[in-house]
Amino acid sequence: MNADSLDRRARIQCVGEALQARGLHLAVAESCTGGLLAANLTEQSGSSTWFEGGWVTYSNRAKQRDLAVPSSLFAEVGAVSGEVVTAMARGAIQRADIDYAVAISGVAGPGGGSEAKPVGTVWVGWGYRPSVGRNVTQPHVTTFATRFRFPGDRQAVREASVDVALRGLCAHLGGKGWSEQVASEWSSAHWPAAGLKWSED
Repeated sequence: MNADSLDRRARIQCVGEALQARGLHLAVAESCTGGLLAANLTEQSGSSTWFEGGWVTYSNRAKQRDLAVPSSLFAEVGAVSGEVVTAMARGAIQRADIDYAVAISGVAGPGGGSEAKPVGTVWVGWGYRPSVGRNVTQPHVTTFATRFRFPGDRQAVREASVDVALRGLCAHLGGKGWSEQVASEWSSAHWPAAGLKWSED
């Protein structure tokens, strides 16, 4: 699956076919994209066979209530952070009892930016739980999150976030995995997170 050569519709089709062929399911947890990723996924005919559903958790309160994001993270690192999207992805997997999840949180603008998190800053997180662990009380969830700074207006930032989320799914389903090096191929707006002090678990 070569994500770089696919447009969005073809990329969604490839994600769906890969999930369906393996009997896997996907859920999403969105903040700044406000359900745009879910809307794009469900435009695909037959997506009900592999897309479980999702959450639009726009407020911090909703992230805590619906996805069990620890309240301490908002004071420590803020909603637009690797820790929060990782927790969102993990919460979606556990709440929906499925295999894959994508989480998005960012500053789409035109206001709300800061020196540390300027407008266009978006964190995207992915999670995967092997099916073999689904009957375990606390199954292991592999997560990855990385940061981008997308140019353009509010809609452009939201659209770019959806595209990157799909590219990350394609990478993992295609066997390429998740890493900062791989993520740098998904968009020229990749903003390396390697120097930041945070961990997945």
